[in-house]
Amino acid sequence: MVSLTLNLLFFFVFATIPFANSQTPTPEAPAPASSTCNGIFLSYQYNGGSQIKPTDPTLQPYSFKSTLTVQNNGRDELKSWKVFVGFQNDELLVSASNAVLADGTTLPAAVGNGTVFAGFPMTDLKTAIETAGDDTQTSVQVQFLGTQFGVPLKDVPWPSNISLANDGYVCPATTKEGSIMFVCCTRDSNFKTNITLDEEFLPRQNGDLTIMYDVIRTYDSSYWAQVSIANHNPLGRLDNWKLSWDWMKEEFIYSMKGAYPYILDSTDCIYGPQGKYYGELDFSTVLNCERRPTIVDLPPTKANDSTFGLIPFCCRNGTILPPSMDPSKSTSAFQLEVYKMPPDLNRSQISPPQNWKINGTLNPDYQCGPPVRVSPSQFPDPSGLPANKTAVASWQVVCNITHPKGVSPRCCVSFSAYYNDSVIPCNTCACGCPSNTARTCSATAPAVLLPPQALLVPHENRTAMSVAWSALKHRAVPNPFPCADNCGVSINWHLFTDYNRGWSARITLFNWQETSFPDWFAAVQLDKAAAGFEAMYSFNGSMLEMDGVNNTILMEGLPGLNYLVAETDGANPQKDPRVPGKQQTVISFTKKNIPGVNIAAGDGFPTKVFFNGEECSLPSIYPTSNSNGKGSTMILSILLAAVVVLLIQQ
Repeated sequence: MVSLTLNLLFFFVFATIPFANSQTPTPEAPAPASSTCNGIFLSYQYNGGSQIKPTDPTLQPYSFKSTLTVQNNGRDELKSWKVFVGFQNDELLVSASNAVLADGTTLPAAVGNGTVFAGFPMTDLKTAIETAGDDTQTSVQVQFLGTQFGVPLKDVPWPSNISLANDGYVCPATTKEGSIMFVCCTRDSNFKTNITLDEEFLPRQNGDLTIMYDVIRTYDSSYWAQVSIANHNPLGRLDNWKLSWDWMKEEFIYSMKGAYPYILDSTDCIYGPQGKYYGELDFSTVLNCERRPTIVDLPPTKANDSTFGLIPFCCRNGTILPPSMDPSKSTSAFQLEVYKMPPDLNRSQISPPQNWKINGTLNPDYQCGPPVRVSPSQFPDPSGLPANKTAVASWQVVCNITHPKGVSPRCCVSFSAYYNDSVIPCNTCACGCPSNTARTCSATAPAVLLPPQALLVPHENRTAMSVAWSALKHRAVPNPFPCADNCGVSINWHLFTDYNRGWSARITLFNWQETSFPDWFAAVQLDKAAAGFEAMYSFNGSMLEMDGVNNTILMEGLPGLNYLVAETDGANPQKDPRVPGKQQTVISFTKKNIPGVNIAAGDGFPTKVFFNGEECSLPSIYPTSNSNGKGSTMILSILLAAVVVLLIQQ
């Protein structure tokens, strides 16, 4: 019995050895790419798409779905995360979960040139160390839904790249595997910062314009916030500002002080979830229930109103001046009472609005970033005691002047000089032209030179004068005639005198709009000749340093004369043209200690001109001098004669 058992055992062992040796070892599953990253791991996964209407073989639209993952595998908390996604297929992004566009654009939006996303509502990503590896606190996923053009379903509509947009990180080239693109971004050892990593909040940032959203009182279902707008750009300005944002959690504005909604409307609340939850609330007193409200400033008459005013820096008709003009008028502020919705019904659950946008009537364009949590602001105690009161929570929005592609200026410049009796007018369509001008005027033909008196009348009254002047000067007139400049404000820079030791210019401002400009200002940049600025006789003038270069002259009206009136009717409106508002001054310069300056050749004409912060369109040519032309012709004739003589002698 024992021998039988041993035989069976040996048979089993020897029978299984060949079988075991014949097995192919199963390779271990490769570790996820994120597991080898000790920094910020980013991945972009294409989840699929479908062809959508209309059918267009040349530019077929396809829907797409994709997922962006941001995971903090490092040792430092990632505050206010931002990621660039290099969309490159004319994508139109319809929705994005857990993120907003960092430039403040509201979805849907065209993102075909790439865009930066900022986290919302989860703005900060903690580390695995401080959360014991809790993925819900260390990572976030953004689900994209949109439309792309031209990439068929068999291919993946890849972005050009993905990278972390936070300062202090460096990202190598991305890697693709299947339908996933990923990259590991690490700390840049060469990046210098004065931020300590254990600080609770990010430091306040600099910008052309900053907006503070300070929560000053909070309750379970509502809170009061103060919004402060501060201008930091020496040439930045806002007139009749309009401020807008997006509520992300169904909040609504119950009351305000120091400003007011552009539209008073509680309809969305009455027919929405707010009306159901706040069933006993009188919505007739609610100011605004729009998801994207627009806020405007109040007139000065409301500054001391006990209901609408009594807020420092409020009620200035939406005018925010540059600090170089008047620091006390470079800030605007207002307060608003905000009602919240479930599940955010506790005192500490506060979400700031997103997608901020601010603009004025004839001012620079601003692009605003997302609100960033900063240390609570402090305000003087309203009791008058020598103490400061701290806000409950504070967020900062940084806005910078931008020049959007395709957006035309809103002011223009003409050039003239004492040595030429023709004026080089503003460029054709300098401030844009309607799309249907082809039958009436040419949007591409260069502007026709003008007699000086033509600057005083509107463009529609200049045609006959321009044609007659061209005939007198034996110049051809384009057919069709060039379109107008279509600018609300035009500026004439006239080279007045030029002599051995100095020179002078005359600048004239024309307002062709129906709106006047109180506290106006203008600025000119003279790259070479500005250092010789001596005096301005009818305006206040001063030198202004821009970007470390002292070549800008700032000018504003004298006290009591700083009002550029609107265009008005002529003496006889039936036959006389309308009359623009205008102001004028002469500016004198010296040539001392400015070697090589050539005023007539271009040094006496500005390279940039600003009006109320808006950069104006400039002509591309300067007035020419007849004497200079004769001299050039004579020199050319002498050289040509010399060449002929040499050829004859050979």
